[in-house]
Amino acid sequence: MTVAHTDPDADVIAARFAAPRLLTVRPVVGSADLALLIEDHPEGSRARVWRAGEEPTALLPFPVGVGSVLTGDGRWVVDLDDGGGSEVGSLVATSVDGTEVVDLTPGREPFVLRGLEASFDGSAVVATVVDEAGFHVLVIPAAPWGEPRVVYSNPVEAWYGQISPDGALVSVDTTEHNPGVRRPALTIIDTRSLETVAVLDDLPEGPVRGVRFSSVIGDDRVLVSTERSGFARPAIWGVRTGDRIDFDLPGLRGEVMPLDWHAPTGRVLALHVEDGVHRLLVLDEQDGSSQVVLEGGSFADPDVADLHPFQWASYFAPDGEVRAVRSSWAIPLHIAGLAVDGSVRSLVAPGATPPGVPFTSAMVESADGTRVQVWLGLPAGREPIGTVLEVHGGPNLVAVDAYDPSAQAWIDAGFAYASLNYRGSVTFGRAFREGFWGSGGDREIEDVAAAVGWLRGRGLADPASTFITGASFGGHLTLLSVGRLPDLFAGGLAHVAVAEWSAAIAAMNPAVRTVWSTWVPPEMVERFSAVTYVDDVRASVWINQGSIDTRTPIVGVQRFVDDLAARGGDVVMDVFQGGHEPTGLAMLEHTQRRMADLALRAIRGEAWSDAAASSTSDDL
Repeated sequence: MTVAHTDPDADVIAARFAAPRLLTVRPVVGSADLALLIEDHPEGSRARVWRAGEEPTALLPFPVGVGSVLTGDGRWVVDLDDGGGSEVGSLVATSVDGTEVVDLTPGREPFVLRGLEASFDGSAVVATVVDEAGFHVLVIPAAPWGEPRVVYSNPVEAWYGQISPDGALVSVDTTEHNPGVRRPALTIIDTRSLETVAVLDDLPEGPVRGVRFSSVIGDDRVLVSTERSGFARPAIWGVRTGDRIDFDLPGLRGEVMPLDWHAPTGRVLALHVEDGVHRLLVLDEQDGSSQVVLEGGSFADPDVADLHPFQWASYFAPDGEVRAVRSSWAIPLHIAGLAVDGSVRSLVAPGATPPGVPFTSAMVESADGTRVQVWLGLPAGREPIGTVLEVHGGPNLVAVDAYDPSAQAWIDAGFAYASLNYRGSVTFGRAFREGFWGSGGDREIEDVAAAVGWLRGRGLADPASTFITGASFGGHLTLLSVGRLPDLFAGGLAHVAVAEWSAAIAAMNPAVRTVWSTWVPPEMVERFSAVTYVDDVRASVWINQGSIDTRTPIVGVQRFVDDLAARGGDVVMDVFQGGHEPTGLAMLEHTQRRMADLALRAIRGEAWSDAAASSTSDDL
């Protein structure tokens, strides 16, 4: 059947990116029912202060990064000043009225953040920083601000320093027992003596990650996430006694990831994920029982070893009410309150975006029988003009049932849109998360091929109109796929990608260099690098790279672009002003228009390089 190919309505794309939307919620740790609501706006991320029972404040008069935290008194926003997105800089506190800015780490060499939290009583901020010397946990006095004190240092990966309510203990996820391998133990440090108090280690069965100290003064227990069964389960550990309560939950398949703990009532908030589908649970510390409190959509977006353990997550209010931070492919992020009696009330409404298309989930069998998840959205009432397959970054991230304006814009333009959780994704168990280790990209490529095969079985993914896209590690997979699976795609749309791992690793910031040096050792660099397969690339390729990106620097893709162009390949690289994770609805809209235009050109048989001068990101 012949399908007419027309440019998507400019007004439709503009509407999709016009309304500000909530990016994340950063609740204050402590008794104050406060949170920082961080939103995406045309110029970038901005924030409001939200006190429960009140309307959020007007926008704060300064840009706010998505990793920022609010102090317990609601007076200061603490953020990394990285010069516009490089992820390397210094920690600053800005008063909510914008009139005062305090450098919290004066004289310290620039660093990357891998954890940021205010203490329960508001007396300190805990920052986990990474520089060329290693990973360090700093305790910085607050109210008033004081000199930072280093309470832990190690040359190998350590993340997410947290502090007890009385300030006596700090926890940190550490890997010194197995450098370069992301199977952490939880190390507890005495903040006065700097001595190690205890270490919780479930190895070799699985890692332990810290979630939350008890909020009760004198209670030295910690809520942790364990994986002794191969899947996440909550446990509560007595730091000084060694006592431990494990929530084994044998009746639940998949992961049960602890999100928060209301220690005064002995309840744990947890995310149950089975085959990628979410349910929000409350667990009882006394009898180990679990109760489903909400289903449908997503209730957290997990991360591993980034600035925060979750990009956003549901949590307990100080009075024990569940704050369900919720989204779906069709509905932007919003907040609902779930009272103890089960009643639900809207607290922060979703952004006013055009109606979105819900997605369906399927488990697809990969080459070796491993089941991988594919999300799929289709335009209503029309035959798709093409298919877009998205592969997320990380790799220790996951595509959850959450709103994505780019995905909806592709569907608005008439494309089918699929998102793949390949091996390396979190929430599918330890073996799945570690499934890409040592394979040189083979497992991920098998999973991409399996997803395309499944789509073809549904009448989608014609090679002449199918495109693969992704950012960061997803950008790497995009470029690797067009070389290793040359018959499957008309084009690859790669954002902040890597194509030559030896060059990229040498230029990376220290927070990510260590682990990538382990995951991609010298003997595996050639197989893992997309530049190795450049002779086999037949698809058109577009690369969108940040000018000051220190996680996937431009040097990591430059040879791929040069070599492919020299061989007569159809390749275009745009460079935008920014780092690895740009925000801003104007930038997102510009990028989406660029991708949609290129996809339609490919369907019409036009080369992308002919359009190289027609659109750049430098003017944004």
